[in-house]
Amino acid sequence: MDLQVGPPFMPLSLKTLPRICIALGFPDAQTLLRAAEREYRDGNTFLEFRLDYLREPGSGMAIIERLKRRHPDVRLLATCRHHVNHGGFKGSIDQQFSLLCDAASAGAELVDLEVEHAEMLAKRLPELRQLASLIVSYHNFESTPALMAPWRRLSRIDADAYKLVTTARKPGDNLRMCEFFRAKREVPLIAFAMGEPGVSTRVLSLPAGCLYTYAAPIESEGTAPGQIPAKSMRSLYRADKLSKHSRVYGVIADPVAHSKSPQIHNRAFHARRIDAVYLPFLVSSSQLGDWIKFASELPVTGFSVTIPHKQKILRYLDIVEPLARRIGAVNTVWRRAGKWRGANTDVAGVLKPLERHLRISRAKVLLAGYGGAARAAAFGLKDAGAELTITGRDLARGQMLAKAVGAEMLPISQASKQTYDVLVNATPIGMHPNVDACLFTDRVPGEVVFDMVYNPRETALIRKAREQGATVICGHEMFLEQAAQQFETWTGELAPRSIMCEALNAAL
Repeated sequence: MDLQVGPPFMPLSLKTLPRICIALGFPDAQTLLRAAEREYRDGNTFLEFRLDYLREPGSGMAIIERLKRRHPDVRLLATCRHHVNHGGFKGSIDQQFSLLCDAASAGAELVDLEVEHAEMLAKRLPELRQLASLIVSYHNFESTPALMAPWRRLSRIDADAYKLVTTARKPGDNLRMCEFFRAKREVPLIAFAMGEPGVSTRVLSLPAGCLYTYAAPIESEGTAPGQIPAKSMRSLYRADKLSKHSRVYGVIADPVAHSKSPQIHNRAFHARRIDAVYLPFLVSSSQLGDWIKFASELPVTGFSVTIPHKQKILRYLDIVEPLARRIGAVNTVWRRAGKWRGANTDVAGVLKPLERHLRISRAKVLLAGYGGAARAAAFGLKDAGAELTITGRDLARGQMLAKAVGAEMLPISQASKQTYDVLVNATPIGMHPNVDACLFTDRVPGEVVFDMVYNPRETALIRKAREQGATVICGHEMFLEQAAQQFETWTGELAPRSIMCEALNAAL
């Protein structure tokens, strides 16, 4: 094999690399080239070619050469992950090494070799480093163990940069990863946790000093679990613009991927020129204590709380505003003077949209639900003077809420036979992805129908109510109002409501 093709290799200054690398994995070379061209047109100049995804890995060399001729400014990383290390390449280790050398000779400035094979090929690695910058990588696809052992393993190998990637199962895994890459700020390092629970680490690794992070291409899911689309990484989270001083906010939920909160809060931060980022955090019911530890250590400045945590979060807070304490549910948390504080902005999110259509003090209201959002609506409506009836599928839980606020409780079968001035749906029924579900199968018993579900924008309940001639209030109105109040609580600045509305409309 001729290791030197073309001009001599000039070592790449890793500090000049773009901060976001687009991971491209496709089964054939032409599809790979088209994807690379699309990404380049979209402004992405740092691409990873996963040669092990190609049915014929060797066909990637011509694509590398062609792309480099067309776009000399593009930076290419070649990876050929072996199948024993969760990749797609099934040849020998020598063949894997040769492919990486060929990719470097064709124009790839960087190559990635897993630590397992780098150890076996230690004597040959100088040959590869004559052609390209070498990244030695460690992956754990099961968990996030104590990280010093894999780091010691990586650092024993002479390389230009090191990649340490694990899998997050809980908030504590993210904390372990964040503490690791913050401690290694001066090391040429790429580090994050895979999986949906680890999404935040892909963003937060950049302000902590990591060389770059990975993102998914425009028209593909990417090459690893939890990979964020490139457009979101750049435009929504502005990951490459964050600094170590950037404040961190977010939403905790399970599930959380459907949430549109990141779209509107990040847009609001940008509009007000606030150095902050708002991230989605997947937190299960059993992980709240772990989350609070993570949020305290990171540190997180504030966060939104939604299903299923609005009631359970109270036990972890130092100070809870009186209304939220009465409701027994919190949707807004922030830290001041070292103490976690909680409030409920859902009340305003319910009352203000309704007040645009009727006088609540004279209204006969049917409220469906008994969770955190329903409790906020119940106390807010009752305090405003409404005649309130609670309904839902769980009679026992409905009775508890009705007793707490001094309301009547009726089964759905009875409530649906009556007519109310207002029907408020505070259940998740009809929420994406179950968009065809509706609590009321026949007649909708309200002249004004308010559905708190905002995704999709028009739910099955709203469609049915509109067909009946009812006045409808979509969930995005509540969502925007409560979010605006959250923003003002956290920042002390006036919320850019029109911009937040535009962001939500675009997201929906």
